[in-house]
Amino acid sequence: MRDRLILLPGWGLGVSPLEPLAAALQGLDEHLRVEIEPLPELESGDLEEWLDELDSTLPQDAWLGGWSLGGMLACELAARRGDRCCGLLTLSSNPSFVAHEQWLSAMPGETFDAFLAGCSADPRTTLKRFSLLCAQGAEDPRGLSRLLLGGAPSTSAAVLMSGLEVLAQLDTRQALQAFRGPQLHLFAGLDGLVPAEAAGDLLALLPDVEIGLIEQASHAFLLEDPHGVAGAIQAFLHECGDD
Repeated sequence: MRDRLILLPGWGLGVSPLEPLAAALQGLDEHLRVEIEPLPELESGDLEEWLDELDSTLPQDAWLGGWSLGGMLACELAARRGDRCCGLLTLSSNPSFVAHEQWLSAMPGETFDAFLAGCSADPRTTLKRFSLLCAQGAEDPRGLSRLLLGGAPSTSAAVLMSGLEVLAQLDTRQALQAFRGPQLHLFAGLDGLVPAEAAGDLLALLPDVEIGLIEQASHAFLLEDPHGVAGAIQAFLHECGDD
């Protein structure tokens, strides 16, 4: 199923941010089947439960990809599936969203803790703040933020919290090193959530995979320029198909 790509969304904003990219990819290659799958709606912050749910619902022998949290989960699932995953692509996905001693190019722990407390107290306001951070660095940040928020589903506070708990514990470095299939990781130069330096750090960790940095772009670059991002992905898929 080298012509099938499964895309997973980021935290809290649902599948709509990925829809223009999926349409652009289909437009470039009519043989490519692109499917956007929502994240599990679990009231558990247990990463293994999230991966079990995804593994049981997502098709085998397809490309796995995703944006932000979705990309991180795709990394873990690709490593779990091994040869049963054709390849991996991530968009604005840091190996570790929260900084720690072995991975400094990430959000400071105290900033994330404040975010977690805010979500617990007022999920809607936190989601609005999150959409503004996603759009930071874009040409029209307020317009992009409104677009992101406008398409967000009504998710329960418990599910939003468990998503943040999973995000906090994910560290995909081992999974990325274990997965032997082709990989493409795209980062944004003006990302308000994932420091641009993460791209260089990931290249040092994985010198043999494709890593790109889109200089003048926000965390939500897939929505700023879906056709440009689709072109980069399509070129990568085409190159892998020629190997």
